Amino acid sequence: MRQSFAVGIGGAAGQGVATPGDIFAKVFSRRGLHLNAYNAYQSIIRGGHTFLTIRTGPDKISNMGDHLDLLIPLNQDTMDRHLSLLTAGGAVLYNSDSIKPGPHADGVQLCPVPVSQLADITKNKIAQNTLAIGAALSMTGIGFPALEEVLAEQFRKKDLKVIDENVNLARAGYDYASQHFKPFAWPLPMTETRYAVLSGNAAMAMGGAAAGVKFYSAYPMSPSTGVLHWFADHARKANIMVRQVEDEIGVINMAIGAAHAGVRAMCATSGGGFALMSEGLGLAAQAEIPLVVIDCQRAGPSTGVPTKTEQGDLWQMLGAAFGDYPRVIAAPLDIADCFTLIPEIFNIADRYQCPGIVLCDLLLSEGRLSVDPKELDFYPKIDRGELITSNGIEHDTYKRYKITESGVSPRVIPGIPGFTHVVSSDEHDEDGVLISDEYTNTAKRRAMMEKRMRKVDGIAAAVPPPQLLGPANADVTLIGWGSTYGVIDEACELLREAGISANHLPIRWLVPLHGDAILDLLKNAKHTIIVENNYSGQFARYLRSETSFVPNGHIRKYDGEPFMPHHIVEAVKEQLAGKTTLSVPTHEVMV
Repeated sequence: MRQSFAVGIGGAAGQGVATPGDIFAKVFSRRGLHLNAYNAYQSIIRGGHTFLTIRTGPDKISNMGDHLDLLIPLNQDTMDRHLSLLTAGGAVLYNSDSIKPGPHADGVQLCPVPVSQLADITKNKIAQNTLAIGAALSMTGIGFPALEEVLAEQFRKKDLKVIDENVNLARAGYDYASQHFKPFAWPLPMTETRYAVLSGNAAMAMGGAAAGVKFYSAYPMSPSTGVLHWFADHARKANIMVRQVEDEIGVINMAIGAAHAGVRAMCATSGGGFALMSEGLGLAAQAEIPLVVIDCQRAGPSTGVPTKTEQGDLWQMLGAAFGDYPRVIAAPLDIADCFTLIPEIFNIADRYQCPGIVLCDLLLSEGRLSVDPKELDFYPKIDRGELITSNGIEHDTYKRYKITESGVSPRVIPGIPGFTHVVSSDEHDEDGVLISDEYTNTAKRRAMMEKRMRKVDGIAAAVPPPQLLGPANADVTLIGWGSTYGVIDEACELLREAGISANHLPIRWLVPLHGDAILDLLKNAKHTIIVENNYSGQFARYLRSETSFVPNGHIRKYDGEPFMPHHIVEAVKEQLAGKTTLSVPTHEVMV
């Protein structure tokens, strides 16, 4: 079993839940511990309920886990909602002036902190937050200097007086806990490794910068807005043009214009914004202009549940824009992969002059993960494909859409002397001249359509097939795509500890799918179950449409919250017992 420690911090929006989370994350990562953070919150500016879970430990942490070890409620609502999540050995740290505990499991330690005795709350309304951080780190066996260093960094933009005040408050909480509360039986260890802590949005933006992106456009739409924030913060230093545009129609057309001019261009949105981008995506396909579009999925339809996660946009991506055209679609497996995937998909989009779509979701976009910096290649291989950037090349009359065996035509940067060409959204001949200017030449239409679609074979060859993880002869094979990777991985481990051998087939590249390779991997599987965060089983339906494969069962979740490992473990057990073929777990954390 993986060693881990999970802290839950809850309160109303505006009570400062994020700051303690940031401080814990920095302290844990600097001790060489892995961590995963997930924030569940409502779509309102102030009020409502926010609940941040940070799970840490020396072993790899890939999801929020199954339970809490420490609860820090910043208001009574959080105490009432979440105290039941603690079991024997857990503890709750709370402001005894304003919060009262309720029924709780045997063996849970109640840790009341007399905030008004330890701080002047008339001057500092959120003193309880800093006191709780100090008390929590005392109970986990972490020395105070580690916290002092992080506090100085956290408040470095404030006056020295503010830093000193927070350090003194944290010290008061630390000392009070040392004198009055029982420390946890398992103190958090320290290792020599040092991790970076990234959100998926920051990782995708950094991956874009590493890939050579020079133009980024977006309209703010959660949960993709963090990509825009990163680019806006680093645009000048990274020499990247960043534009916040009036709507997503303008966003994609502006990105297409930049890509046509020769730079790598990227944009990001969520499902609603992507719907507005669909026609523009068709323009990129018809004009054979490479660009990358990120879709950070949230719960729909319409504006749905704006601050909750889901994997509900797959079929929207598969059907984006009308007509047949080559494209590549990929779903990052975790937050580190959010970084790695961007340069890879740009290389394919450039080589085959087609749109690339990254299918992320809120769980990864706004979640945070410890990442070994050595995993982040800031100098990845960059392949711009058949891109002509100089007029020093001997050539006949330039044909932008020259019919080739591969379907890829040499692409020139506009404005280079001797390479005049026409680009439009209409069907065209090799010169780019519209075929409808004279009459709709059916032979030219067929030839150009076939030329573009010949790229599909090249794209498929450029994308690696999926691999089966775990013992080949397992009792159950769990199939997932994108962000379910981490939770399925841990569920397989828990199943093996329970005497059920399990393996895992994660799907990263959705188009092309490599259906034959998937069938070959699954041909000897004893019992197959597809796990996904949507109601209708969108990937199961896609896999069936491409391969005729039908799994033995399904595990689906569509309440806006991610899977926890025990959801999958319990569902597998009930399906192997023959009780059902469709499991829909209930989420116990009420947010």
